[in-house]
Amino acid sequence: MIRKSIFCFLAVSAMLLSGCKEKKTMLFNGKDLDGWVLYVAPEDGVAATDVFKVSDGKIVVAGRPFGYMRTEKEYADYKLHAEWRWIGAATNSGIFQRVQEGDRIWPSVVEVQLQGGHAGDLLGMGGTALAHVDPKAPGLFYKVRASGESPEKPEGEWNSADVEVTGTNVKVWVNGKFVNEAEGLFTKGCIALQSEGGPLEFRNVYIVEK
Repeated sequence: MIRKSIFCFLAVSAMLLSGCKEKKTMLFNGKDLDGWVLYVAPEDGVAATDVFKVSDGKIVVAGRPFGYMRTEKEYADYKLHAEWRWIGAATNSGIFQRVQEGDRIWPSVVEVQLQGGHAGDLLGMGGTALAHVDPKAPGLFYKVRASGESPEKPEGEWNSADVEVTGTNVKVWVNGKFVNEAEGLFTKGCIALQSEGGPLEFRNVYIVEK
């Protein structure tokens, strides 16, 4: 009886632990852009498939014209990981958190900046206001700058961005260093990678839903 009770306890514990285990979902499968919606301004006269491509297991973004590729699916609370590197000079791009319905060049989102020298800045786009978590900086903002010296790597080297969103809170790490935090407006939306300036590559893009 005791042995049976111990067995049952261990079985139940294993079930509970497996249920609590975080599940990683690859947003980019390394082969194609299945699961993504590509968008560039129609007036630019350029096919979105010419701006966002896959080569050698990486997403290649042209940088021009402006636009983004977003997930088909919406997400609530999650941890997002993405790696990027510049092809040539470090220019501008971003990772959008919780893109709201209605595709347009400047959607309603909280953007994690990847702009050279400003990686980790948080930007409220499409009229999205941010609230700084620092009590000494009350009020609403449309940009919250990353703190401390930039941890970005030299052009051509791979960088990593880790973003955690919980409720309206957004936290950002660049290359493993915590750099920023702010409060946004939205609690659910799509995730997007931006074309805004110069060519770059993305790889190892995944989320862990909470």
